[in-house]
Amino acid sequence: MAATEVRAADEVTVAIRDIAAEFEPYIIKQRRHFHKHPELSLAEERTTSDIANQLDAMNIPYERPLKTGLVATFRGTAPDAYREDGTPRRRILLRADIDALPVTEQTGEEFASVNEGCMHACGHDCHIAMMLGTMQILRHMTDDIHGEIRIVFQPSEENGQGAKLMIGTGVLDGVDGAYAAHIWSEVDAGTVSCEPGPRMANTDWFRIDVRGTSCHGAMPQRGHDAVMVAAEIVNALQTIVSREISPYEPAVITVGELHGGTARNVIAGTAYLAGTVRTYSDSTHEEMPELMRRIVEHTAAALGAEAELTDYTIANYKVENDAASSERCRQAVVKCLGAAGEGHYRGTLSGEDFSEYLRRVPGVLAFVGTRNPQIGATYAQHSCFYKIDESVLAKGSMVAAQYAIDFLAEPTQEELDGPTIAAVAETNPDLAAKLRSAKATAAEARDAIHDARTARHAAIKGIHEVRAAARHEEKHNE
Repeated sequence: MAATEVRAADEVTVAIRDIAAEFEPYIIKQRRHFHKHPELSLAEERTTSDIANQLDAMNIPYERPLKTGLVATFRGTAPDAYREDGTPRRRILLRADIDALPVTEQTGEEFASVNEGCMHACGHDCHIAMMLGTMQILRHMTDDIHGEIRIVFQPSEENGQGAKLMIGTGVLDGVDGAYAAHIWSEVDAGTVSCEPGPRMANTDWFRIDVRGTSCHGAMPQRGHDAVMVAAEIVNALQTIVSREISPYEPAVITVGELHGGTARNVIAGTAYLAGTVRTYSDSTHEEMPELMRRIVEHTAAALGAEAELTDYTIANYKVENDAASSERCRQAVVKCLGAAGEGHYRGTLSGEDFSEYLRRVPGVLAFVGTRNPQIGATYAQHSCFYKIDESVLAKGSMVAAQYAIDFLAEPTQEELDGPTIAAVAETNPDLAAKLRSAKATAAEARDAIHDARTARHAAIKGIHEVRAAARHEEKHNE
């Protein structure tokens, strides 16, 4: 297609579907390859090289700002993709995470992990494959790209470090919006959920140390049992969710580790607990450390021991979808998959470091559904039996491509402002914001006046029709 031609929106979607169908076998092949060769966080060296090989084959430029992971760039060839100074009129970031989990796979798949104790049990192999599929689509549609697309293959999502590391290299510089997709076992296969608001939770880690007094196992009265105290703390912590927080506020406190004792006939003098806290509400998130500290210290004191909340670390903030981005994504889903493809999901208290991008630029995380009981794709994320419906992968690639093209086709703030407000914004952003508000209010007023006039004309027409009908009836009766 010549660079001067502008393809209609429905023609763009048809092209996306056709290219995705052509490359669906490629997408599935890539998913199986990466599933077979998983690597843990910050050790994704082969994964990074294999992705780079695919980008080389597509002739797509990329950089490797970290030891693992890489950043690719798509330059649109639409006539307005770049300004006279060479900067893109808009730039969007698409992100796919690439690390695996320390899980021993038991799926029995012919392409099961060959790396013992390491598995793509959260679908990041799918994220790589879907993004490669998106790139295959986009590289055949550069004339429809009205700006620049920055694609980040991000390492180390599972330990919450990768997003911050990538952002630290400057991947968000000049970016106007961000998009990511997560394959998800609780959303039906063939649908994509992208509702606005909180989608994944604030994720915090904690450690509690308990100090009692050790003694002979047959003489418990001579000591203070740290294991027993730790067990009481586990139970007491659950009262925070059930009695301290509103039932309308989702929250979870999970103790995943309890360590204590050195011998079966010795009352333990020390023990420690480790776990995670998940919340949606900002206020609950802020209050949680103090609520836990009170329970921990007082429970131990009541049993003659001491306990301390020795560590409380914020791993990830919540993933919260921007309303405008969610609506854009919903429209992309409907365009590519039809109305039946629009999924509905309440969200999850799992965590995701894509939140770091969304704290800085507006964007959306879409859940690509893979639940399909007919093929056994029902196991939860992180399960050693985790399985996906591979027919959804090309759908995920399509939605990402459609979203990116639609985002870049929208007018920039500068274009919406016009030259006057744009000039003001350079020196007085606050005044520019007020002018935009006034401009929007004036536009709404014009629309309201237009609607009122339309309603008035319709009413007048209705009155004339009623009068004409009455006259006709009178003549008929004569």
